[in-house]
Amino acid sequence: MNLPNKLTTGRMILVPFLVLFMLTGWGGSANRIICLVIFISASVTDWLDGYLARKNHLVTNYGKFMDPLADKLLVCSAMICMIELGRLPAWVVVVIIGREFIISGFRLIAAENGIVIAANYWGKFKTVSQMIMIILLLLNEPRLSVVTDIFIWLSAALTVISLLTYIMQNRKVLSMQD
Repeated sequence: MNLPNKLTTGRMILVPFLVLFMLTGWGGSANRIICLVIFISASVTDWLDGYLARKNHLVTNYGKFMDPLADKLLVCSAMICMIELGRLPAWVVVVIIGREFIISGFRLIAAENGIVIAANYWGKFKTVSQMIMIILLLLNEPRLSVVTDIFIWLSAALTVISLLTYIMQNRKVLSMQD
């Protein structure tokens, strides 16, 4: 297994630890810092594994499939925990997870027809905004509540915009299923 794939796998391994610390508070007074370190470390591997795979020509089928899955697992797990902690409205999480299901289904239909739907900038902006939103929610600083609220709304908006952009740019995929 090459380094980018190890980073992707490591990101998935970090998810249960993030959930454990978020929901149990086992870290005591250091719990918030532990959660931040886990989430930020996992988020950095999202960028790093892709960079290394492209730079060193180490793109694999494992990476193509597991990298986006690891990203979704990390972000969605953290957001679901935020509902439990009362920090994030459920409707935001439903919109974001719903978008992921729709795009995944859309990509499956495209793949069946020999079309690869690559990530676009709207999807990348969406992911970055969601990761910043989660970091702000993990910080749970009252002084940052306005900024946190802005990122919650921004993440929801970019989620919808990126969904509509993917569909509009690849609408021919929809006509292939008639």
